[in-house]
Amino acid sequence: MYHKPVLLKESIQGLNIQPEGIYADVTFGGGGHAREILKHLTTGRLIAFDQDQDALSNSPDDERFLLINQNFRYLKNFLNFHGIKEINGLLADLGISSYQIDQPHRGFSIRFHGNLDLRMDSRKELTGSEVINTSSVEDLTRIFREYGEIKQAHGLARSIVEHRSIHPVRTTDDLKSAIIKYLPRGKENKYLARVFQAIRIEVNEELDALKEMLSQAAEMLIPGGRLVVISYHSLEDRLVKNFIRAGNFEGKLEKDFFGNPLLKFKQISRKPIIPDAVEISNNPRARSAKLRIAEKI
Repeated sequence: MYHKPVLLKESIQGLNIQPEGIYADVTFGGGGHAREILKHLTTGRLIAFDQDQDALSNSPDDERFLLINQNFRYLKNFLNFHGIKEINGLLADLGISSYQIDQPHRGFSIRFHGNLDLRMDSRKELTGSEVINTSSVEDLTRIFREYGEIKQAHGLARSIVEHRSIHPVRTTDDLKSAIIKYLPRGKENKYLARVFQAIRIEVNEELDALKEMLSQAAEMLIPGGRLVVISYHSLEDRLVKNFIRAGNFEGKLEKDFFGNPLLKFKQISRKPIIPDAVEISNNPRARSAKLRIAEKI
């Protein structure tokens, strides 16, 4: 089962849907957000993206709806291919779904024994196992430091390289065995989650794809169009926050010749919107969610 849509009411309100508008849901998943958007449309259209082929089975039978089985980094290309030059709003619910986590053979969860796959798009060649078994100590250090924000990244990388010379790391349990001495007592699961997150981001090029999608969204949105993004960890949220506030991913405010800030968006929500206690108790996945809403200038 796909997860319940997180911050559903808040994200739909944030889109400020015009019944005749064209909208993009770039993380279709189980279709929870998409179905709610469709309820607000009359003659409008909804174009959805999802690189996971399993998501295709959730597609609603609605002539106003189109699901594109591709990574959202190709947003502009596919919208143009379908004759769409501009959109009224875009929704992105980042990260992995509960459905993906609950598939042991996909390797996304530290709870299950399964292949260390970690591909969101099973058509891609690079897997988590290949990253772990072929990357140098330097590359693994970079992956763990940048994408997992792990302090002992170099020692962790060396431990894996030493372990794999005797036992190749093919499964989730193999990886746990390779790094067992680095797991802090009482915080094992939190540490493992960061390790898995780092490898997953590398396999799926998640941060690069997010940057490309946000840049294209800024081009495709009409003035007054809304950008609505739900993120689940600080790396994603930082990119989204910087892009909305400064128009770039470094967060450095640039100005024109006259000293006016060169902005693409105005913030609708100054601070991120987070789920309330009721939603978190009903849907634990919402625990780390942050929603940011912006309007194209």
